[in-house]
Amino acid sequence: MATVVWKNASFIVNAVDLSNDVQSLALNYSAESLDETAMGDDTRIRKGGLLDWSVDITFLQDFAASQVDATLFSLVGTTSCIQIKPVNAAASATNPRFGGVAVLESYPPASGAVGSMLTAAVRFVPASDLSRNTAAT
Repeated sequence: MATVVWKNASFIVNAVDLSNDVQSLALNYSAESLDETAMGDDTRIRKGGLLDWSVDITFLQDFAASQVDATLFSLVGTTSCIQIKPVNAAASATNPRFGGVAVLESYPPASGAVGSMLTAAVRFVPASDLSRNTAAT
């Protein structure tokens, strides 16, 4: 079984590669759990409902052209194409590419404590289904 050290992930938004500024990244994928319990059942019965996904990212802030601030500032509340890979290399069976259309909920351009790195923690929420692809690109 191959394991992956989380140290070189790929994150692309609207064809802009921000991977070098990512400090942490979490791709969340879930389904609603609907209660289907009826009279006569002795146990709660659950049924899978609608799928949901989101991406939580903390960026090391960069105000240069085509970097974090220049890319994200205008995206708040709009749809964007995003792509994530566990390793910044071609997609494959062992390096799937996850992607979809998402809305950037909020963008704090400056956040951090005195003496710390300036960061921007953002969340993308779905505007489409999440796809998983292993075809090389």
